[in-house]
This record gives sequence, structure tokens and C-alpha cells, in this order.
Amino acid sequence: MVGLKPTDTPPTTAVKVLGAGTAACFADLLTFPLDTAKVRLQIQGESQAEQAIQNVRYRGVLGTLLTMAKTEGPASLYNGLVAGLQRQMSFASIRIGLYDSVKQFYTPKGAENSSIMIRILAGCTTGAMAVSCAQPTDVVKVRFQASVRMGPGTSRKYNGTMDAYRTIAREEGIRGLWKGTLPNITRNAIVNCAEMVTYDMIKEALIDHHLMTDNFPCHFVSAFAAGFCATVVANPVDVVKTRYINAPPGRYGSTLDCMLKTLRLEGPTAFYKGFTPSFLRLGSWNVMMFVTYEQLKRALMKLQMSWESSF
Repeated sequence: MVGLKPTDTPPTTAVKVLGAGTAACFADLLTFPLDTAKVRLQIQGESQAEQAIQNVRYRGVLGTLLTMAKTEGPASLYNGLVAGLQRQMSFASIRIGLYDSVKQFYTPKGAENSSIMIRILAGCTTGAMAVSCAQPTDVVKVRFQASVRMGPGTSRKYNGTMDAYRTIAREEGIRGLWKGTLPNITRNAIVNCAEMVTYDMIKEALIDHHLMTDNFPCHFVSAFAAGFCATVVANPVDVVKTRYINAPPGRYGSTLDCMLKTLRLEGPTAFYKGFTPSFLRLGSWNVMMFVTYEQLKRALMKLQMSWESSF
């Protein structure tokens, strides 16, 4: 078996919540530049090709990363990382860490397995709960990722993560920190269902049919499939969410207005802008997160059991 062996005692909710947040932060550290590239590609073509970026065109994932590193410096690839880690610690802890508990809550007593509808409902529930708590961190993260700094002499709108929270609240009101909550709830309900339900069912099928055991290869295959499914269904909502959150006040009347203007001005293919970096990011993020999460759950349970046995 590759990695730590499963413990006889199932992981507690606290272990799942802590493990999910920690694993998500680790995955974010390794894949954040891909997320930044995705955001830049998604807002390209918007009237935000405004002065600062009128001479900068992003072409593909690698081209975007190289252009950003050349024009803004390598550090620009990690713009918004602090807010991103804050987001994952609160967001992933809820949507991933509480998924099993919510799934068990919805499953009728006496049922051997949870149906696919129960799993989808659990994914939607934890995804919506997570967004409601973590939306301000997502707003700040996207603002940092979308901001273009053309050289060392140019000024920055925000002097740091905490300054960004204060500035947005002062200029746009407290509601500004929850801007785009509706499309984000929609997106993350979809993403969470695609990720968690796909991972849950593929992993279960691989183990039940004796194709794989509950170890690293099984977790890798299940996580990769979950990342692909999540990208396919969530990219259109993600484009709308990114543009709406990043837009200055007054550009869009609502998320529906943002979607309709994007469709009218750029056509339906605009909703799949940034698909490649989205998949590269979500695919690699899912693999790193789920593999780390599974190992962390086992390590934390072993630590807890050894702690309890010493008393």
C-alpha cells in the first residue's frame, strides 16, 4: 500500500475540517499561478482591457504566465496569495470537511449507501455554506489577481490584504465584500457537486469492484476525474463570477446582466475563456488536495489515537 494505512476508527469531523483546510492551502501554494493566469484570461476582452493592459495580450496558459512575469515581475503570479490561503482555510474546511457529515445527515436511517441525489444535495449545501462564510476572501483574491502593475514605478490600489478589505468596505460598503455572492454560490454548488460527488463515487466504485485499494493510485485517479468534471460544468459560471467581482461599480447591473453582456459582445465561447488553465489548475489542485487530505486524515487520526492512549 502506498502512503499511510487507514485507521480502524473513522476520522472525526474535527479531523476532516482541519485536514481539508490544510490540504487545500498546500494545493493552493503549488497551483496559485495557474489560478492567476485563469483570472487574467477570463477578464481579457472585457472593456477592462482598459488603459493598463491595452498593449498586453495573454495567449494561452504559458504565454500568460510568461507575459505576467516579464511585464510585472515573477511575484505577480502570486498576487492575492494571502487572501487565497485565508479563503481555503475557511472555504475548503467547510465544503470538503463537512461533506461527509452533511451527507450522513441527509441519508435516511437504515440506508446502506447514500444515493447520488443525497450526495448532490450534500455537495450543494456545503458549497453554499462555504461561500456564505468565505466570500470576502474571494473578492480580495480576485481583485489582487486581476490588478495589473506595469513596472516598479506604478502604484498599487491596495497596500496589502488587510488594506484591501478596508478599502473595499470603505469605497463600496460592507456589501462590496460580498459582491458576487450569488454567482459564487452557484459556481461553488456546481464545483462542489462535481468535485465531491465525482470523487466520492469513483473512489467507491474502484474499491467496491476491487479495481484498486484505498491508497494513493485510487485517490489520484478519483481526484483527476473530479477536477475535469468540475472544470467542464463550472467554467461558464466562473467567468461570470470573475468578471462581476472584478468590475468597477456600475458596469453590470447584476450577474444576469454580466452574463448577457458577455454573451452579446463576445459570443458563447467567452464562457470558456481560461478553460485550459482552469483545468490545469483544478485538475492538479484536486489531485494534490485529495491525496494530501486522505493522508492528513490518517495521520491526524493516528496522532489523536496515540495521544488518547497515553492517558
